[in-house]
Amino acid sequence: MQTTVVQENRSEVKNKRQSPLLFIFLGIFLGFAFTKAQVLSWFRIQEMFRFESFHMYGIIGLAIVVGLISVQLIKRFNIKTLQGETINLKPKKLHPGSILGGIIFGLGWAATGACPGPLFALIGNGYTVILIPLVSAVLGTWVYGRIREKLPH
Repeated sequence: MQTTVVQENRSEVKNKRQSPLLFIFLGIFLGFAFTKAQVLSWFRIQEMFRFESFHMYGIIGLAIVVGLISVQLIKRFNIKTLQGETINLKPKKLHPGSILGGIIFGLGWAATGACPGPLFALIGNGYTVILIPLVSAVLGTWVYGRIREKLPH
């Protein structure tokens, strides 16, 4: 009887897992959308940081609006995850580390012409030089994880 319960629980967990193919398809779709919207363009990003074009601000603004609407729908209709779990959205406090982190993020974005989201799409488009920022982002994340307890939060 004990073995049967374990097998049933394992099959339930397998049924709740999402297929990696779904995420691969969504990643390809997102990369295609980034490419067509010119979000990957170094020139568009430089235009944004020089305040020469509204293009990137429009895309970022649209993303904020979609995010706001999504959060309101989740709250209003008590939408659950695919596994049936409740989504708890808790407000976060702004602290100096967030501001410093945002400044570092922005400087890296301006210097490389790429934020972390589109790095893989840029590599997929043949810009192999972006492997340097990708490796740097992974190493930076690793270093942060190693020293996180020592930083003020």
